[in-house]
Amino acid sequence: MQNNQDLGLQDLALQDKQLIKNFSYINGSWHSSESQIVVTNPANGNEVAHISNAGVVETELAVKAAKDALKMWSAKSANERASLLRNWFNLMMQHQDDLGRILTVEQGKPLAEAKGEIAYGAAFIEWFAEEGKRVYGDVIPGPSGDKRIIVIKQPVGVVASITPWNFPNAMIARKAAAALAAGCTFVVRPATQTPLSALAMAELAERAGIPAGVFNVVVGDDSRGMGKVLTQHPDVAKFTFTGSTPVGKTLISQCASTVKKVSMELGGNAPFVVFDDADIDAAVQGAMVSKYRNAGQTCVCTNRIFVQKGVLEQFTEKFTAAVAALSIGDGLADGVSIGPMISSDAVNDVDKLVADSLAAGATLVLGGKRDSAGDNFYQPTILTGVTNDMPIACNEIFGPVSPIIAFDNEAEVIALANDTEYGLAAYFYSRDIGRIWRVAEGLEYGMVGINEGIISNAAAPFGGVKQSGNGREGSKYGLDDYLEIKYLCMGGLDK
Repeated sequence: MQNNQDLGLQDLALQDKQLIKNFSYINGSWHSSESQIVVTNPANGNEVAHISNAGVVETELAVKAAKDALKMWSAKSANERASLLRNWFNLMMQHQDDLGRILTVEQGKPLAEAKGEIAYGAAFIEWFAEEGKRVYGDVIPGPSGDKRIIVIKQPVGVVASITPWNFPNAMIARKAAAALAAGCTFVVRPATQTPLSALAMAELAERAGIPAGVFNVVVGDDSRGMGKVLTQHPDVAKFTFTGSTPVGKTLISQCASTVKKVSMELGGNAPFVVFDDADIDAAVQGAMVSKYRNAGQTCVCTNRIFVQKGVLEQFTEKFTAAVAALSIGDGLADGVSIGPMISSDAVNDVDKLVADSLAAGATLVLGGKRDSAGDNFYQPTILTGVTNDMPIACNEIFGPVSPIIAFDNEAEVIALANDTEYGLAAYFYSRDIGRIWRVAEGLEYGMVGINEGIISNAAAPFGGVKQSGNGREGSKYGLDDYLEIKYLCMGGLDK
């Protein structure tokens, strides 16, 4: 076992310090290596952990372990798998406070948000523990009396995954839960900025009784080499990724060599539309939770706020007051609502989008620069006078910046909202039932929030269209991505 004394997390006040792991988890064992990855706290730059740096060899070992465990795991009944997943869910909720603190220290989001992510991620484990019992097939009327057509569903096999830093618990949970419930085994390479959450999940999976080889975590900075193993290894049947669209395209192309099943949750450029007939106070609240959660670093964050001209002044005034009241600081401090961005480079990217848009004619209403809290903090920002062709509107911001765009009518705003290669999430506020149907059906997005700024939950299918990806996570549809359909034709039954 590892020695936690060198991890620099002694002041984190964890109730269970065994949740801190600094080795990859492969086939039920913790694997060390000579080189290490340093994990830093984005709020202050302090080193918080040193993680053994795995590579291609360890990734291949993890795939082999998952392949070796597949027959055993898929042979278990749905009830047996559900019981083990339920144990995992219970342990995650029992350790919610500790898991939240670990997440905040490595990722930066406020502690209340981090604990919310733990509950959100655990909800997928709970959901799929039960949904795995409902993998139904079909009996189809045969073409003649001597034949019967039967359709069954079976696990696709070994599943490999690469997950991002912005939701280091939930992005793993909602993939692994579906895979394991379907009878698949799982290998994940988490983001190197935030490996502690993934390794804590592995510790709890082991405690829950999930057998060796079923859930494996490999942490390493050789993204190219490890990625090639996960996308091209012949024993991996499915690959699933959450991240940027450019990286997703590369990974899809790598999966083509072995014709893997893939699911992708990629970039977004979410419109948030406020119509004249909207409840403005509700719209402001919806925009706040949709835009500034996790300092704007989510794929479904509002990216462009479209406001009909009749309520433009009213909405902007109320929204500006709400944004100005946000508290910036270390996510572990009381009352903080905006934590740091993940890195100084991320801040630079956002600052450049703001500067370029101001140069193109936008007006700065609030914020617009680094905050005095530290190098990785960017002030919650509002720009007005924005047009849909400005850099801040054309690109995924991934930061705490709200560009406000005025519009005249319904047809115009639908066209503006759809004028992007992305199609993940969209939001709009209206109290006109006819408009609600027209706009909801007209928006080219996989998910639409109507008078609601928080749309993701375990019972709903999460995913996008166009260049925002394919496949769905959560809901009964999310299980299908980890199953293969097999058709059985039974003949000779008239003899």
